[in-house]
Amino acid sequence: MNMMMFPKMLASHDEGWKWLAEMHPSVARVFALYVMPMALIPPAMVLYAVSAYGDRFLTPVSMQDAWAMAILFYASELLAVPVMAAVIQRLGDIVDARPTYHDAFAFSAAVPTPLWLSPLALFVPSLAVMGMAMTAALLISGILIYRGSYQLCHLSSESQSKILSGAILAAGLVGWVILMIIAFVSWGWVVS
Repeated sequence: MNMMMFPKMLASHDEGWKWLAEMHPSVARVFALYVMPMALIPPAMVLYAVSAYGDRFLTPVSMQDAWAMAILFYASELLAVPVMAAVIQRLGDIVDARPTYHDAFAFSAAVPTPLWLSPLALFVPSLAVMGMAMTAALLISGILIYRGSYQLCHLSSESQSKILSGAILAAGLVGWVILMIIAFVSWGWVVS
């Protein structure tokens, strides 16, 4: 995927999303060359935060425990993308649109990009900065869902897009909450 297309994806139903649909990379290629590297950012940033200022900012955690948390979270992220693709494909039935698994996978790989990039805010040891970054990432991901559902799910009306976007956003938020629960439970397990 081309990161330069994301501003176009945010601004339009067509431009960046049409490029993604026409590019048509295989699911395995998107997973290996985009999802796996992007999903590394959050666990890598947690490892950085623990090593750089963990004793000042967070509950002290050993690097061994931080590695265990990072590996668990990374595996959870990798599992979430194909699961969300299957959910998106099924949600298409709500508006009588059945996207291919390939299109749903490309969509579920593109939408969490802001969420994967937001942990870069951990370079600044501030909970406020991290909170603002996460809030912005959720908002941008919501816009990507709204903009992308129209093109990648081949919808014919704006009302279909709104309905499907709402359903995908709800499912995505449930997935995000599950990932956050995994992160917090693993954090609690490590510090207890």
